[in-house]
Amino acid sequence: MSKAIFFKILILLISLLPLRSIAQEQLIKGFVIDVDNSFPLPGANIYWEGNKTAGVVSNLEGEFEISVVDLPANLTISFVGYQTSVRSITEKDLNKTVKIFLRPDELSLDEVLIQELRPDQNIRSLETGKNSVPIQTIKNIPALFGEVDLLRSLQLLPGVQTAGEGTTGLFVRGGSADQNLVQIDGAPVYNPSHFFGFFSVFNPDALSGVELYKGNMPASFGGRLSSLIDVSLKEGNNQQIHGEGGIGTISSRLTIDGSLFSENSTFIVSGRRTYADVFLGFARDEEIRNNKLNFHDLSGKAVFRIGDRDRLSVSTYQGRDFLGLDDQFGLGWTNWVSAATWSRNISDDTFFDLNAYHSRYRYSIDFDDPENGFEWGNNLSESGVKGTWQVNRKGINTYWGFHSQYYRFAPIELTPAPGSNIQGISTNSKNGLLNNIFAGTSLDITSNLSVEAGLRWGLYNQLGNGVKYEYEGGIPGPEAEVIDSVRYDRFQNIQFYQGLEPRLAFRYLFNDKFSVKSAYNRNFQYVQIASNSSAGLPIDRWILADSYVDPIRSDQLSLGFFRNFEENKWELSVEGYYKTLEGIIDLRNGAQVLFTDNVETEILSGRGWSYGVEFLLRKNIGKTTGWLAYTWSRAWREIEGISQGQAYNPRFDRPHDVTLVLNHEFSPKWSAGLTFIYTTGQAVTFPVGTYLADNQQLPLFSPFRNEDRFPDYHRMDASVTWKNSNKGKRWRGSWNFSIYNLYGRKNPFAYEFREIYNEDITVSPSDGPVESSRRGIVMTYLFTFLPSITYNFQF
Repeated sequence: MSKAIFFKILILLISLLPLRSIAQEQLIKGFVIDVDNSFPLPGANIYWEGNKTAGVVSNLEGEFEISVVDLPANLTISFVGYQTSVRSITEKDLNKTVKIFLRPDELSLDEVLIQELRPDQNIRSLETGKNSVPIQTIKNIPALFGEVDLLRSLQLLPGVQTAGEGTTGLFVRGGSADQNLVQIDGAPVYNPSHFFGFFSVFNPDALSGVELYKGNMPASFGGRLSSLIDVSLKEGNNQQIHGEGGIGTISSRLTIDGSLFSENSTFIVSGRRTYADVFLGFARDEEIRNNKLNFHDLSGKAVFRIGDRDRLSVSTYQGRDFLGLDDQFGLGWTNWVSAATWSRNISDDTFFDLNAYHSRYRYSIDFDDPENGFEWGNNLSESGVKGTWQVNRKGINTYWGFHSQYYRFAPIELTPAPGSNIQGISTNSKNGLLNNIFAGTSLDITSNLSVEAGLRWGLYNQLGNGVKYEYEGGIPGPEAEVIDSVRYDRFQNIQFYQGLEPRLAFRYLFNDKFSVKSAYNRNFQYVQIASNSSAGLPIDRWILADSYVDPIRSDQLSLGFFRNFEENKWELSVEGYYKTLEGIIDLRNGAQVLFTDNVETEILSGRGWSYGVEFLLRKNIGKTTGWLAYTWSRAWREIEGISQGQAYNPRFDRPHDVTLVLNHEFSPKWSAGLTFIYTTGQAVTFPVGTYLADNQQLPLFSPFRNEDRFPDYHRMDASVTWKNSNKGKRWRGSWNFSIYNLYGRKNPFAYEFREIYNEDITVSPSDGPVESSRRGIVMTYLFTFLPSITYNFQF
């Protein structure tokens, strides 16, 4: 056959084929969107009517692409908890982006979930000691003053202790509050609380989610020993302006989001302010009317989609607290956090993220007095950049990257007012550079056995500008004499540390409903707080690892059993852990650390350990959801020079901790929430007697630290929410009525042992702190029965 005849036959065969077989496949592109808030709906099912097998699922942005059939045709869109939509598609829609708005199905109460992951994620994942709490669940929990709080909600999880009544400080698996890495969009927050710890800095309306790691922390994170609290700001929707907010007993808030310039860019802005000082103006006492007490926070985020592969997000947070007493005393503190993240899809299975951030914390105190007036201020900051590559290929997930952090702790400045008798104080600055490289991988060895391994290597340098003091005998102490001081220029190396941090985790899947997991983690921490307060104060002294203060090292081993019941409606987990701490610090008796430039003389270091078992029973689906948690745990410290060298409990050691969280949907309009908390009282040191000094009977304390305890703590909170029905209205409102401490329990916040004049008494723990109040012991409690009301809205 000649070439000419061959080509004629080939052309004839091609001309007989259907046109669409050689033409480019035509697609219908679109978005699936919530009609109420314009947020995308990931995981929605899209298929042509009568042909479910050829359907597609929307991605995380709510986007979908589906092959065209003979038009016109009906496109069906369904999503759990929403009314199914049927859209008629014609050839006019081929060159357009179809927007499908779905309306929530208010009758679908049986599908109310308190988790956003797949139902059996807790069984199949390699993660131990991790909790993901949806923001909607946090909003349903009864709150102090009606102010929904993220950190206080995390206190209801097993393995997490609290500093005391009303505070947001977290103590995770025997670690102190400064051992938690709290970050927002990858940037650390050094003081994550308002109102001296009563509220956290996070406005829940501005958040998309929070994850708590207290066990198997990935190698891509480090710098803290106990936990990672990873908070993400919400992204705006790209369809229409949407807002939500609330007017409460103590504060109000407003959040607005929408498209910025086009559908490829979005924004969200959220603000909150308390008006406690407004009510002070109605006080009868003129001195109280002149006081000021308020806080505010403002956050924002912009997201830009650059082509099909690149995405840039920029976020910021600024919060400020201020306490003013009659124009004589003022205390204020400020957080300012900014972050930018560039994400690129290098290929279908390779991804890259570059995150840069700056976090700054500052406090200032102003005392207006002609004889003893002063100004006192300090600020610290951390700047960093982190790059992560990730490859997910053939079931093997591998990641690697770097993380560089620069710490700048400015001098503490105490400046006397003109004519003041106060002496000025100025300490030297402290600076540090921490460079980390990390890598990790996870894979399925068999269908039942999975493993994850990671390694993080930290290289830390204490840098100038700064001063290093030399002590007689080479050991700092309150009686040690400074024999020399060496000044280092800017960025000159003063001290170097390095440490390897291995991570290893296993999961064995017995069946679809039961698995066993085990993990080992090592972490180093190069920054910590030297403070005699466990609750956390805005003036706490942060210190860096240096020639006399070693970094802390922790090793944790955990083992967990995970079981689901009734088609994943219920989940049960039991986790045990054992953790050791090396290089942990505590203050000497009578230590003063706020103004000294020789802070190493006021602290002692040693070792610590903690262990415990955590039980969690959780109901995820149905009209009634929630969880019951119980933790049995112990925490110990052993430091030479404290408690005569014997092991003692830190104040946050609480052997028994029980929490119950319930939420019930009575109807589309009415719901109720209930929480109950019971914990062992915190460890303290009470006087064992008295002694006479200058005709005064003063309390005498035991040399052994924290041998006594407060009474056990327990409290119940309740709330009821009414919301109007969704009838397609643009504005939707709801009322929340809550009661904090429902039965008025007087939980101790503090005990004061006052000076006793001309009366020889004996104070002992057996007397009981409350009964001994007439003998000079005064108990302070903060709240009893505390109702509040909040109006929430969306538009």
